[in-house]
Formats: sequence, structure tokens, C-alpha cells
Amino acid sequence: MSIRSDDLAELPLDGPSAAVIVDRVNYPDDRAQWVPKHQGPNVFPNFFLFSRLLRWCYRPNLVAVKDTTFGYTADYTQLLTDVLHLRNVLRQTLPRHVVQKLDRDEEVFINLLGPGGYEFVVGFFALMALGAVIVPISPDLPPKEATYYATKSRACAVLVAQKSVPLARELESIVRQQHNESFRAIQITPHIMQKPLDPSQIQISSDPYFDLNKSGLVIFTSGTSGPPKGGVKRRGFLYDVATSFSDQQGIKEGDMVLHVLPVHHATGVTVTLIPFLYSGGCIEFRSGGFNVEWTWERIRQGGLSFFSGVPTIYMRLMAYYEQRLSKLPPQELQEYVNGLNEIRALLCGTSALPRPLQQKWTKLRGGRAILTRYGGTEFGNAFTVTPRSQGVPDGSVGEKAPGIDLKLSNGDEGEVLIRSPILFSKYLFDKEATAKALDADGYFKTGDIARREGKYYFILGRASIDIIKSGGYKISALDIEREILGLGYVAEAMVVGVEDEEFGQRVAAALVLQPDNPKAPRDLTLEKLRRDLRGTLAGYKMPTLLRVVDELKKNATGKVIKKVLVQELFPPEGHADVQRWVSKKRESRL
Repeated sequence: MSIRSDDLAELPLDGPSAAVIVDRVNYPDDRAQWVPKHQGPNVFPNFFLFSRLLRWCYRPNLVAVKDTTFGYTADYTQLLTDVLHLRNVLRQTLPRHVVQKLDRDEEVFINLLGPGGYEFVVGFFALMALGAVIVPISPDLPPKEATYYATKSRACAVLVAQKSVPLARELESIVRQQHNESFRAIQITPHIMQKPLDPSQIQISSDPYFDLNKSGLVIFTSGTSGPPKGGVKRRGFLYDVATSFSDQQGIKEGDMVLHVLPVHHATGVTVTLIPFLYSGGCIEFRSGGFNVEWTWERIRQGGLSFFSGVPTIYMRLMAYYEQRLSKLPPQELQEYVNGLNEIRALLCGTSALPRPLQQKWTKLRGGRAILTRYGGTEFGNAFTVTPRSQGVPDGSVGEKAPGIDLKLSNGDEGEVLIRSPILFSKYLFDKEATAKALDADGYFKTGDIARREGKYYFILGRASIDIIKSGGYKISALDIEREILGLGYVAEAMVVGVEDEEFGQRVAAALVLQPDNPKAPRDLTLEKLRRDLRGTLAGYKMPTLLRVVDELKKNATGKVIKKVLVQELFPPEGHADVQRWVSKKRESRL
């Protein structure tokens, strides 16, 4: 049987047959065109990730997820059983017109709301098995902000973990009243820990593969450079990122990662979740606020293979080690050190560690440095540093990752421009923003400035906020922050450019001092700060504005919200708490 293109107008475009019609045109001789669709309650769609997860079900007692916060432990068979059950519940619960769209493989967006844990993992893969586009949102949002993400993604429902049910109910009420009366919240908890299937009962469909170019995941940007945008990742990305990161880091069966990061951002899903399940590893979740004492106790127990954090986490862990653990009897202290050194790789994202902090960790781990990761919502990991890497300079994000087309706008320094097989497909419902994000050749404009030295790359900061133009110099705010953080009395540092008539911009520093450091000055002056930096910073890089604060506001990924804070802490009209440097040479001329 063949179908001419002229016949398409006569064919129905509604119902479950619509997706098959397109296949008949493109693949008229495919056996799937004349046999019933291979579907059922225990059948996964034909997608590589499900095939891979099913193989691990045949390894007895191989734990997939250990949720220490909510008390769940599940092997791979339990996980896939619960995923299938929840997928089936969703098909029965969602409105008929939504299920019909899914059958036609059209875009259906569903929010996933909850902290990192077993419920989140089941929900994530259930939505994948349903054929929906997964849109994770933060469980810590107020209802008004959650509504923004739900409506921006045009979600038809929110799949919710038990911890986030109160927020989901408010979200459901607001969205129904103001935007979509059929929007509903569907709980995950009643549908997990089902009686496990026998692995032989679980099947992978013999239908054609999932369309890998269709939308699979939406990760919203952090919003540090404007309103959050939904970066859409293709289905193929979910498999590609699992294989590439697993191979780069050498993740293997039985490896355990301690997961303490948010799961509504890219790292929490594409670094510490999918690659470990793909590899037959175990994800141990600890959700809620970061608890430094609990984390060190877990490290002491041993058995961890990987850990991923952000600079703030590593600062707090090191401070706890120096202030508490280092004072323990040697035999007891050694238990913590032994547990730490069992971990094959400590990963750090969002920004490079300050050099002194990196040196402390490297010494504590017997010469093994924390691996600095650089990536973004839109483009994934552009560079690679692995546990096997040798001779990576301090502060470097490593070499260009395999298969990536990457260049700097001005040769060896400039904006990072990327073309990549895992590049985002679009910003959600924002064609104009998508077009603006790309140059004429299709490179994604990251907005990050980098420097290349040989084969290694160094991130200098955001083009808009981390590059300060002062007195004719272009200055990296991140370089200054790293040197300031090397001072023993500084806990956190933010360096920004503040507009100035004479210099164009002044180098402004907002600092949080170490609370328990006896060497920390009670009242830090700008003069002392500059004196302490004299051996490591050139004069033109020295801060000329200083404000000491109790905290620096951060987003969910631990990034300091510079664009907001620069206005709050260094307002144009000035502030009594801001110290200002005027050179003595200039004073003498006045």
C-alpha cells in the first residue's frame, strides 16, 4: 500500500492513528504500519534509556535510589514498576483531549513539583514514558511564582511529590481560576512502592523509536540576566547527556552519588541523576537545606563514589572541617579523611573555586583537586575535566568537550560561542528570544567571557556583569573575587562594576566575613582590604568601593544574584555603609 502526498488532505488528523499516518508516508514499507501498536500496561516506549534501565533489573539487589529524607529505597525493578504504574495512572487521569495529543506525539507540557528524591525520579521517568515534555519547577517557590512557570509552559497538569502538595493545591486553584480550568494536580505518593513486577514482565515496545527531535525536557534559566526563559531540550539530549557524562567521568555499575542539589536545574538532572541510573549506579538523595554536619557524617560512613556541589557548599564543608573536625583525636579524624578519599570525584559547578580553597581540598585529598565544571541550561557541558585528567591548571574548566564546535569571539579571548549536538532547540514559546540567542552562523552566544591558554580554557565571567570597564582596563570580577576569598577572614565575596563619571566603572566589593574566625577584623576597612590584596592584585584591579554585609542573596543554584544586589548594595545615590577609596594623589590635586 502507498499513500500519495495528494491523499493526505483526505486522511483524518485526529486520534491515535495520526502519528502512524506520518510514518506511512515516510516509511511506507515499515512492518509497524500494518500491525497493531505494541502498547500495554507493562510496555515502555521504544527509547534507549528504558532499554538500558531494564537491563539493570536483571542485576539482583542493585539499588537505584536511596532517599534518606523520606525513607525510600528502591532497586531498578521497583523503580520501573512504579514508573509504569504512574504512567498508566496519568493516562487514565488526564483529560481525553490531552491523551489524544500524546497519542499523536504532540507537545504536552506537564510540571513536575517536588524536592530531589524517589518521588521526583519516578515522576520524571513516568512523564518520559508518557511522551510528555517534563517541566520541573522549584518546590520552594511562592504560589505566584509557581504560577508563572506553570502558565509560561502552558502545562496541563502538575505532578507533585508529597512534600509539595500544599503548594500544588494553591497552584491548581490559581491556574484553574485564571488560565486553564482543566489544570490539575496529581499526587505521586499513592502510586509508588507497588508490588514489584518480575523483570520478565516488563517489555520495550516494538513500535518505531521515540522521535528524538521532539521536545523532552524544559529547564528554566536561573533568571540572573532577566526573566527566566524555558530552555527546551530534545528527547535525544536525555540519552546523549547520560552516555557522554557517564563515559567522561567513568561512572560504573554500583557507583553511588550523594545528591544534594536542586532538581529543577540542569545539574541536578543531567549530572547527578540520569547518567548514574544509565550506568547502573545509585543516587542517594538528601533534600532540603544543605546540612554541613550531616554531609560530613555521611562522608565518614564511606561508600560514596561521586559528589557534586557549588562553591558555597565546598566553602562550608571546609570551614566545618577546619573549625570542628580538625580538632578531633587523630584516629577519629582519619575516619572522615578516609571516607572523603573514597570519593573518586568531587565536582563543582556554577563557578571555579577560589584558589586557596581549591588548594586546601587538593591537600586534604592527597593531591586530587575538585573538578570544575562549566555548562549552561542551553548548551550542557562545553568543557571537560575528569578524574583521569592530568596537569589541569588551577581555575581552568578543562579542555573542549568531544564533538563540540566552540570558539571565542576574539581568538584566544572573548565570548564563548557554541554549536553542539545537545544544544537547546528553542526557548519555550519565545521565537524572538531564540533568534537573539544565536549568531548568524548558528552559534549560541553564551554571554560568558573566557580565555584560552594552550588547550585549556578559563572562564572570566559574564559579559554583562562580570567584566568591569574601569579607567580603560577590562577587568574580570571573578579574578578579583578569587583573590579576596583567599583572605582568611572572608567567607563570601561579590565584585561588580558600579557606574562612575571619572572611571566609567568603579570596582566594588560586597563581602561577608567569616563569623568564627578569630583573625577576622571586627570592622574591615577598605584600606586594610586593599593592603591585604597588594601582593596578588594589580593596582587598577583593587576595589575602590566596599560594603560589608551579613549575607549575599543567591538563587537556587547557589549563584549570587549580582544584577539585583548591585542596585541594592551600591545605589546611585550612595549609602552610608559603602566605603569609598579616593587616592591620595588625587586628593592632593583637589
